[in-house]
Amino acid sequence: SGKSTLLRIAAGDDKPVSGAVHRTGSVRMLAQDWPPGLTLALAWGIGEERARLARVREGRGDAADLEAADWTLDERVATALAEAGLADMPVDRDIGSLSGGERMRVGIARVRIEKPDLLLLDEPTNNLDDRGRGAIHDLIGAWRGGVLVASHDRELLETMDRIVELTPVGVHIVGGGWSAFAAQREAER
Repeated sequence: SGKSTLLRIAAGDDKPVSGAVHRTGSVRMLAQDWPPGLTLALAWGIGEERARLARVREGRGDAADLEAADWTLDERVATALAEAGLADMPVDRDIGSLSGGERMRVGIARVRIEKPDLLLLDEPTNNLDDRGRGAIHDLIGAWRGGVLVASHDRELLETMDRIVELTPVGVHIVGGGWSAFAAQREAER
């Protein structure tokens, strides 16, 4: 209990009832649900940057546009889309037209573009087919920062290097994936 709340606190979206949370580096929750009417570019927060690059390329940009232009954006977006399994998806496509698995991949592409220091995943494999689950496994396997996962998916938990169990009576930490956790719990009985 409290896993999603813990992740929202870690992300800075909620405040703890007592105590304090200190974050260093960037933290991002993998988005799994999107408000209607967004394009991929708007969901990723790159709409203005894309507009800036367009102004510069069309010769309408000013000195501030030239100074702030991110010339790597197109390449980073293309790479993130390919890595998320959406290689040919136009960034002006409406998210509402996508399947649930494709929307999850939009979230995966977003965190691949942003590359936060700490990635938070809240039940990331729920309601996904095998391909979608594979995309989550690939994301975690390739991630070079920290990853904090709240999940009941034993296959996903098997890939973790540490399991932290939250219970009403406290916290229990076991090194290794699900098998190590299950073996230790069995030995404690």
